[in-house]
Amino acid sequence: MLRYIGKRLLNYVVLLYVAVSLTYMLAATQLNPRALWAVRQPPVDPAIVEAQLRQYNLSENVPLLERYWTWFTGILHGDWGYSPVGLNVAEQVSTRMWVSLRLLLIGTLAGIVMGVAVGAWTATRQYKVSDRVITALSLLVISTPAFVVGHITQILAIMFNNATGTRFFEFIGETGEVGNYPFADLVDRAQHLLLPTLVLILLEVASMSRIQRNLMLDSLGADYVRTARAKGLPQRKAVMKHALRTALIPTGTYVAFAVATMFVGATFTERIFNFPGLGQYGVDAITHRDVNGIVAVTAFSGVCVLVGAVLSDIMVAILDPRVRLQ
Repeated sequence: MLRYIGKRLLNYVVLLYVAVSLTYMLAATQLNPRALWAVRQPPVDPAIVEAQLRQYNLSENVPLLERYWTWFTGILHGDWGYSPVGLNVAEQVSTRMWVSLRLLLIGTLAGIVMGVAVGAWTATRQYKVSDRVITALSLLVISTPAFVVGHITQILAIMFNNATGTRFFEFIGETGEVGNYPFADLVDRAQHLLLPTLVLILLEVASMSRIQRNLMLDSLGADYVRTARAKGLPQRKAVMKHALRTALIPTGTYVAFAVATMFVGATFTERIFNFPGLGQYGVDAITHRDVNGIVAVTAFSGVCVLVGAVLSDIMVAILDPRVRLQ
């Protein structure tokens, strides 16, 4: 197992190096950090701009390969560079990563678990009223853009707050006005997490239930399940012991990737609810022509995919006894 994982990791690391290097080349040649100063009033002395860009290894007047080598050797020492305005990229990524984790962890995991349960349950009730209703609602949510779902929930939350005369739902930022009572800080954070978490759960359940339902239908119609039922095994045991376990094998692959890549997978949710997480940072980096920031986010995403790929291999080996990692 360890030897297999080691080989897979080595392949992924090579691919990650190629992908990140290409991203740097593309960002360094296509983005123009100097343009950030072009619209400032009063105008900034070009010599000062050039000096600052050279200080942060962002000047296009420096040959591309020289900039790449400076950037690459800096990474080997843990230095991911600076933004055009002097923000440390490593500090930004490390700070925002935890913001994304606090926002996304509960919603992603709860959504996956609930989606698997709903999908498995509706598969056992195929074409019944409950199955049709849940299918229609899931398709409605899936076909609605995430930012629309987010804004609708905000409108409903405002209506609820106005109707009750309270501020039960707080959905702008990670924290707000903290009251003077026991555990006020914890309550404040929970209030701000509640609505975006509900949105994440809703989106995840809608998509995950459709995937799991189709996988379960394939398993329920398999010969080994019908054979188990013909031998007198109760329907519940046949579903739980044979159909569900088989249907969870491809789900394990999806879950491993979903959990590993959740840091950069909810950009819309972070922007709608103004959470300064990693997804929002990636969008801001593009807007602000932050070459080093874009590359750092790309590298972080690549590491997440790498971890997800290894986790999926391990989960498949655990769920499917026919698979043996050599």
